[in-house]
Amino acid sequence: MNTEFAFNIKSTCFDEHYHPSDATRATTNFANLARGESREENLRNTLRMIDNRFNSLAHWDNPTQDRYSVALEIISVEMTIDPEDQHGAFPLIEILKTAVIDRKTGQRIEGMVGNNFSSYVRDYDFSVLLPEYNQDRATFATPDDFGDLHGKLFKHFLNSRAYKESFQKPPVICISASSSKTYHRTGLQHPILGAEYVQNELSSTDQYFDKMGLHVRFFMPPNGVAPLAFYFVGDLLGDYTNLELISLISTMETFQKIYRPEIYNANSAAGPSYQPSLKHQDYSLTKIVYDREERSQLAVKQGRFTEEHFIKPYKHILEQWAAECAL
Repeated sequence: MNTEFAFNIKSTCFDEHYHPSDATRATTNFANLARGESREENLRNTLRMIDNRFNSLAHWDNPTQDRYSVALEIISVEMTIDPEDQHGAFPLIEILKTAVIDRKTGQRIEGMVGNNFSSYVRDYDFSVLLPEYNQDRATFATPDDFGDLHGKLFKHFLNSRAYKESFQKPPVICISASSSKTYHRTGLQHPILGAEYVQNELSSTDQYFDKMGLHVRFFMPPNGVAPLAFYFVGDLLGDYTNLELISLISTMETFQKIYRPEIYNANSAAGPSYQPSLKHQDYSLTKIVYDREERSQLAVKQGRFTEEHFIKPYKHILEQWAAECAL
C-alpha cells in the first residue's frame, strides 16, 4: 500500500488579540483563555505571567528582570489522506512555538517547538474509545493497540518534509505530572530545569506518549512548587539551550498555574516524596477566568467529532497504513 499522507502547517500569532479559528480544539489551553468577556484581560495576564517567569529564570545579566519577552505562535497541523476527498484536510495536531525577544540587543532568538500538545485523535482515544472499551468491565483496562495509530501518525509527522523544513529540532511537550503517581526526588539538580523527580510507575499518559516516540523526565524548576512532565526525543538536557528550556518552562508552568492551581500554584513546594492532588486546598488563584468542567465536557464532543470525520470515514485506509507502517 503506497499511502502518502500530506501535512500542511499553519502558524497563528498568540497575543492579546488572538481569536481561535474554527479548526482549533476548544479545549486547547490557549483557545480556552481567548473566549468570553474576559478574553483580552485573560490573554494579557497570561502573557505577562510568562514574561515574568522567563525573566526570573534568565536572571543573569538581567538586573531589572525585564530584559526578555516571549513571543508565541500556534502551530496547526492539518493532514490530508485523499486530496480529492470532499472532507478535505483534518486538523490533526496543534502545538506551540516560542521565540525569545531580547530587548537589550533587539535580537529575536529561536525558542522551543512543542510546549503544549493538542490532538483530536487523542480526544477520541481517551474520551470515546477507552470509555466504550471499559463500559462492561469490572476493572479498568486498555486495548493492546491503544494509542498505536496516534503514535504512528505523530512519528510520521515528525519524519515528514513539512516538519523538517519548518523546525530545526524535535519537539518537547510539557504537561502536568499525573495525580495518580508518587514522585521521589533523585538528587540531580539542573540549573534551568531544577530538581529531578522519578515516579513509582508509568502513567497511562506516559505509555501513550511512549508510542509517539517520546520519553519522559520530571523536573521541578527553580522556585517552582511541583514537578512538570517533560516528553522529548533525544537528550533533554543536552539538545536544547538554556533560553529554549526557559521559554518552555515559563510558558507551560504558567498554563498549569491557571488550569491546575491546586498543584502548580500551591503555597508550599513539593518535598522529597510527592503526590500531586487536585483536592489540595492550600493554593492561590490567578486572576484568569477558566472553566475546567466545561473543558472536560468538550473533550468528549471533540472525540465524537474525530470519530465521525476521521476515524470512521478513513477506517480501512488508516488500519491498513498502520499495519504496514514501519515506524
